[in-house]
Amino acid sequence: MKSHTTRLRPRVLLLGLLLLAVVFALAVLVGAGDLGWQRVLGEITAQLTGGRSPLSEREAAIVWQLRVPRVVLAGLVGAALAGAGAAFQGVFRNPLADPYLLGAAAGAGLGATAVMVLAPALTTWVIGPLPLAAFAGALGGVGLSWLLGRSAGGTGTATLLLAGVAVASFLTAVQTFVQQLNTETVRQVYTWMLGGLNISGWREVWLALPYIGLAAMVLCLGARLLDVLTLGDAEAASLGIHPARVRLLLLLAASLATAAAVAVSGLIGFVGIVVPHVVRLLAGSGYRVVIPLSLLGGATFLIAADHLARTVMPGELPVGVVTAFTGAPFFVAVLRSFRKERMS
Repeated sequence: MKSHTTRLRPRVLLLGLLLLAVVFALAVLVGAGDLGWQRVLGEITAQLTGGRSPLSEREAAIVWQLRVPRVVLAGLVGAALAGAGAAFQGVFRNPLADPYLLGAAAGAGLGATAVMVLAPALTTWVIGPLPLAAFAGALGGVGLSWLLGRSAGGTGTATLLLAGVAVASFLTAVQTFVQQLNTETVRQVYTWMLGGLNISGWREVWLALPYIGLAAMVLCLGARLLDVLTLGDAEAASLGIHPARVRLLLLLAASLATAAAVAVSGLIGFVGIVVPHVVRLLAGSGYRVVIPLSLLGGATFLIAADHLARTVMPGELPVGVVTAFTGAPFFVAVLRSFRKERMS
């Protein structure tokens, strides 16, 4: 039964943090490399206490330069996508809203494809050109959607959503054209579009952290206002709240989080749909509950999914494949329940 709790209970928050800590520890201790979880735990203990590590210098580098930043980045990306999904669902009042609305995914795909096809030799930058291009493309797609919606004379969410569909279709067509300029990069493009964290390092973590952190803070602070908007725009206005400004601010924050996530991980689907719905089912439907717990739940979910992607088979799977296997059946279940609610 769905709960209508609107306040985040401390014990629920603590449980979410504990679950995240457990999954984080498991992903760090156990990996594709056969280091042994006891030896990895010994290395971590040695770093904390100044003792002697059971790992060689090369093995320790695998832990601290490959495994730990990958797990941290998976948590950041998962939190960004799930938090953005919860915000989009609240702003558009649509339980099927996705973080890749408003042309963010299409813009990021165009930016990344342009780098792969037109400038594959740019490898000497301090920050890789591909994540920068994907980030700029995602924000550019959102900006075009907003400008198109405004130029159409509409300020409502429906107009903005339709503008996003139009911009996404156009940018996808441009991406396909650019991709055909060099067919040798087709495999690289599609690998990126499937989503993955296999080349993640601390550089990607520091690239995404400030944007995702800022967006998460805005979303958490705006959750109370989003709860008020569920009462209706007239009621919100009577309380001194400007609905259009609140929606714009939350859309910008969600789009910023999505752009940062896409820039460092490619396109990873279903996180923004699955996690907010699970939170609503387990903890409550108020956005003061849904948004912060979606941030935690998204981090936990994607860390677990990425752990499966790199350990379940001898060859690593794209994490987007794992989230699709998990999310597609859940998405069908959400569609069916949404249909039943509308018919009842």
